[in-house]
Amino acid sequence: MPEKEKKQLTRPSENKKSENKRPKRKKNNYNIFWIYGIIVLGIIALQFYDFGGKPEDIYWQDLSQKIKNKEIVKIVVVNKEKAEIFLKPEVYKDSAYKKLAEKKIPEKGPHFIFRISSPEVFHEQLQKIQEDMPVNEKIFYASETRKDIMGEALGWIIPIGILVLIWVLIFRRMGGGASGGVGGGIFNMGRSKAKVFDDNATIKTSFKDVAGLEEAKQEITEIVDFLKNSDKYTKLGGKIPKGALLVGPPGTGKTLLAKAVAGEAKVPFFSMSGSDFVEMFVGVGASRVRDLFAQAKSQAPCIIFIDEIDAIGRSRGSKNSFNSNDERESTLNQLLTEMDGFETNTGVILIAATNRAEILDSALLRAGRFDRQIVLDLPDLNEREEIFGVHLQPIKSSKNLNKKTLARQTPGFSGADIANVCNEAALIAARKNKDEVENQDFIDAIDRIVGGLEKKKKIITPEERKTIAYHEAGHATVSWLLENSQPLIKVTIVPRGRALGAAWYLPEERQLTTEEQFLDEICATLGGRAAEEVMFNKISSGALNDLERVTKQAYSMVSFLGMSKEVGNLSFYDSSGQEMTFHKPYSEKTAELIDAEVKKIIEKEYIRAKETLRNNIAKFTELAERLQQKEVIFTDDVEEILGKRTFKNPHTEDAINGIKQDREDAKKESEVKNKPEII
Repeated sequence: MPEKEKKQLTRPSENKKSENKRPKRKKNNYNIFWIYGIIVLGIIALQFYDFGGKPEDIYWQDLSQKIKNKEIVKIVVVNKEKAEIFLKPEVYKDSAYKKLAEKKIPEKGPHFIFRISSPEVFHEQLQKIQEDMPVNEKIFYASETRKDIMGEALGWIIPIGILVLIWVLIFRRMGGGASGGVGGGIFNMGRSKAKVFDDNATIKTSFKDVAGLEEAKQEITEIVDFLKNSDKYTKLGGKIPKGALLVGPPGTGKTLLAKAVAGEAKVPFFSMSGSDFVEMFVGVGASRVRDLFAQAKSQAPCIIFIDEIDAIGRSRGSKNSFNSNDERESTLNQLLTEMDGFETNTGVILIAATNRAEILDSALLRAGRFDRQIVLDLPDLNEREEIFGVHLQPIKSSKNLNKKTLARQTPGFSGADIANVCNEAALIAARKNKDEVENQDFIDAIDRIVGGLEKKKKIITPEERKTIAYHEAGHATVSWLLENSQPLIKVTIVPRGRALGAAWYLPEERQLTTEEQFLDEICATLGGRAAEEVMFNKISSGALNDLERVTKQAYSMVSFLGMSKEVGNLSFYDSSGQEMTFHKPYSEKTAELIDAEVKKIIEKEYIRAKETLRNNIAKFTELAERLQQKEVIFTDDVEEILGKRTFKNPHTEDAINGIKQDREDAKKESEVKNKPEII
């Protein structure tokens, strides 16, 4: 065997690699519509451009003078609109008419144009001016009728062309992009708009970038492993799951987790939004579903990801039910058919994300379609610390920054909220011309996001300021003295956002809430309104948000959670999302009973809030006065006036002590930064 052939057989991988290194031909963006446009512009230019020179317009005074001077050889009236004036050859060559030659007006003419209003009037004017002239020297004009074939054709073609162009552009826009792209143009409207990511994709997101979702990552990792090592599972008789549904509140990382799958998976990854299936034309959504699954099957094993699937997967039996010929229902039916029509172990897995799982159609959620539902909850303390670790990596932060303390100060924050806190802190530090992001910047960022932008220049009268101070002090006092209410972290009377005052509390991270905890929270929320009545014997509109919250909470206790002895252990909550539209699930008598129970709960807690304030009137007043002086008070001020909380809760106490330490560290750090240098 020749040596050259031997090398080709023994090293096929190198040959393949060299072939892959060949430069790819650039895609030609040639569009035939440009040619059509150039042709039309050329025709218009030919129509309006006179290659032989354009005759000059002439007025009657000049024309009559030329007739008297016997310079004109003939006059031709065209279409009863204009008269073409022809000069005698010897006159044309005269030095007085050199300008005609310079303008490239031909010698044979016409040399001038006279606009006429009426042929009869023009005829009378010619006869009158030539009355004294001999007959053989008189000029008699001729009349002609000419047709501009090209002009008439363009008069028809141009409007029709404009209408066709507008029609094409409308259809191309409805089709979703350029005619050459996938899903673009009128003839490609039924094509799938899915973006395909494979080994050559530039997605750099991995599971390391997703923090705080260990159980969800384990489920997703197992699904990816199904595709990579399918024999490991099928040899025992198992079947690969056909679908996984990511469910959770907004900002918990559903789409980020899908991006990590696209970055980690070594298989093709099709990404599409639920709204991409919805179009105004009948059958387009179903056609795109068919095309998406056809592409996926041709590249199996692969993963399909549909974000916000509730756009097409809404329950057909809900109050927003579709008509029998609704386009979205046809799209949903096609999706159900495609998911259920998979052959065994074809290697195509569908991952979808939604934050409204309760409104999805039950046929979509049954086993065999979405076999797994992966719930992504709001992160707890440890998970928030991990998320901060991810988002702090690109930020130049202070060495004294503690992720644990940041996690303690952001209860109830989602992953997106934490990312926003880090970004806002960096912006605040940059606004102050700092070299690094410090603790105080993060505290300011959290305050900015929770309470809104400070409005120190808002005009507030002294009476209003005093009312706001006592209102917020009432909240702080009642919440500090009740066992199950949330302890205070900070309270301010500086307007933020739409609020004239604001208070920050440290909610306990619990999974269950007792009746006593609900009642204490309602009592603390009513502390502001109670403080106004106790101190001023009148009430204001400042308690609007408080009243709204306690009303919703009380109705939830009575009608959903069964926390009323009169109503009993009944719940009228519909977790399926199929709300009743024509009647309530209870009688009018029960509705009156629910209203009475809610009113009784709120009134009882309001009286308790007023009694709590009256029993501690001196301390409450001192706290309000200090708030008026300092505008912002913290836990230390409340402890100094009201004393330490006697209710033992190790988790809450640790969190409060940690937040105190954070504030002290931020204060010391700020003092060190602003300390003048001694030379």
